[in-house]
Amino acid sequence: MNLDMAITLTDVEAAAQRLAGHLIKTPFTQSQTLSAQLGCELFVKFENQQFTASFKERGALNSLLKNPQAVAGGVTAMSAGNHAQALAYHGTRLGIPTTIVMPRTTPNAKVEATRLLGAEVILQGSTFDETLQFTKDLAEARGIILIHPFDEPDVIAGQGTVALEMLAQVKDLDVIVVPIGGGGLISGIATVVKSVAPQIKVVGVQMERFNNAYAAFHKQPQTVTNHGFTVAEGIAVKAPGVLTSAIISEKVDDIQLVSEQMVEQAIFDLLEIEKTVAEGAGAAGLALVRSQPALFRGKRVGMLVCGGNIDMMILSSVLQRGLVRSHRLVRLEIEIPDTPGALANLTALLGDLDSNIVDISHQRAFGGSSVRATVVELVLQMRGEEQKDNVTQVLEAKGYDVRPII
Repeated sequence: MNLDMAITLTDVEAAAQRLAGHLIKTPFTQSQTLSAQLGCELFVKFENQQFTASFKERGALNSLLKNPQAVAGGVTAMSAGNHAQALAYHGTRLGIPTTIVMPRTTPNAKVEATRLLGAEVILQGSTFDETLQFTKDLAEARGIILIHPFDEPDVIAGQGTVALEMLAQVKDLDVIVVPIGGGGLISGIATVVKSVAPQIKVVGVQMERFNNAYAAFHKQPQTVTNHGFTVAEGIAVKAPGVLTSAIISEKVDDIQLVSEQMVEQAIFDLLEIEKTVAEGAGAAGLALVRSQPALFRGKRVGMLVCGGNIDMMILSSVLQRGLVRSHRLVRLEIEIPDTPGALANLTALLGDLDSNIVDISHQRAFGGSSVRATVVELVLQMRGEEQKDNVTQVLEAKGYDVRPII
């Protein structure tokens, strides 16, 4: 494949001209706190500030604006996420009928959000291949344009406009970290970077559970099959496209993997430190920088919060788990005498230690070392590991049997 024929800097620059005035130029600023923590100069591109909270608007809108006559009769796409909302929003705004095909397993919140933006939504298929084939058949039957979410030159060119902004906003970057799902975003960014500033390294990041691009790039057998749940469903793609795979192979410098736990921590950090909501895919770049600091130490690093569409129940769980990891929520089992006033004495002591009781369970039938003893299970609010250790030491010094529960 001739990559220069597939997507060029000129294509991206033309896309930027089309998109001007339709999208916001998102901030790309240094995080002082994260930079100090990670030992690098970390700059964050907040693509979650686009109207539909994702970079996907760039590629979708470029496809709609490039060939207005071709899309006037309508467009369709297979998507259960950000591409769907981007097409729905801009299609409605431009008066272009939009039909989005989603798998039948798509959460209702995503279905309703896409409908609210003006698209016709069809639920069809239980697998990626079934849904994609239905979408292709639908486009042919209706005589409308199918806009692929990532393996499409106009989409890639639109996504590449984010790199033009980044290079204009921050000078002398050493590396840009980009999440990889279908590969459209990193293909567009790498095309720009290697044309304008080839000394900048482009590093992709994938989830351990969805590692096709990583395995192909490093010429390794796929060590983890594409199955299981992930907090980064936006990049939980079976495999990059034909076009994007070729661009990645040619223009990307490295691809690394991150774990579920590291992405959860990155979501937590971005909310606590940067006061910004990131979906799992949007936090993957920070997860990589945090998990492999030696790769980035002393460098000027650009990363993207490429999306902020996270389910509120998932976000709630991520925050609770983050509080546990940082020892701000601690669960203890404490054995006390089964006598009047023993529980009151324990809770009074915890109060004196400035430890707030979030939840308490008093068990007589389970776990006591004696019939004259009982086990109290507590969830305590702490300031961090130092207070947790202090509370445990004081309780043990007072004669209590304390067992942390992980």
